[in-house]
Amino acid sequence: MEIILSGYGKMGQLIEKRALEKGHEIVAVIDPVKDGGVFRSVGDFEKKHGTGNYVALDFSAPGAAVQNIKDFAERKIPLVVGTTGWYDKLDELSAFVESKQSSMLWASNFSLGVNLFYRVAAYCAAMIDPYNEYDAGGYEIHHNQKADSPSGTAKTLAEIVLKNMKRKTKTVWDKLDRPPKPDELHFASLRVGAEPGVHGLIFDSSADNIEIRHTARNREGLVYGAIVAAEWLEKAAREGKRGVFTMDDVLGRMNA
Repeated sequence: MEIILSGYGKMGQLIEKRALEKGHEIVAVIDPVKDGGVFRSVGDFEKKHGTGNYVALDFSAPGAAVQNIKDFAERKIPLVVGTTGWYDKLDELSAFVESKQSSMLWASNFSLGVNLFYRVAAYCAAMIDPYNEYDAGGYEIHHNQKADSPSGTAKTLAEIVLKNMKRKTKTVWDKLDRPPKPDELHFASLRVGAEPGVHGLIFDSSADNIEIRHTARNREGLVYGAIVAAEWLEKAAREGKRGVFTMDDVLGRMNA
């Protein structure tokens, strides 16, 4: 598999290392803020290499992801998007990708463990919903260099809770200087140190507390999942399957 890396921060460098170990080829790195043998735009890469049978992985920055998605879609290069912080434009960009007959696979988190955690969260929220004694809330913790808050994974978890708890209708991300309303899901974010990622849901009553939590030890799970997603998307493109996909497609549509 011939891979274009869009973004060469910590994730991009780890993906490069693991992809090479798996026998894949890194044909280009696109990163406007890095020097030394990298392209500054998709257009610069195209001028030298054209638009062959590549697959791209984008782990850049929220401000760059929107244009990157458009640039790769214009060139019909399948794109795996691990960057978060752009989901307010998800519908618009999905329509754009499909209009160009290209393909994109996005996820708020590519870790297999996190995607299994989503399913546990859905089950717990649905099971607890009838018992009004239990309130629900959430939290996430990340390193102090993370560019967006709340995390994309936290947003996905909140959506899962709202989908499966009928008595919760909206998420509050900001601090509360008042008691939360019964239909509000309060979700807190903390940025500190080098923490790679913690996400948790709390179901609390006056009698007891139920907590489910996923803790990432490092970025290896994300890297592995992103490469697996790229392999899936590249194979889908060769088979003529185009469109917008998620990790549910990679894992066999185990929808939460």
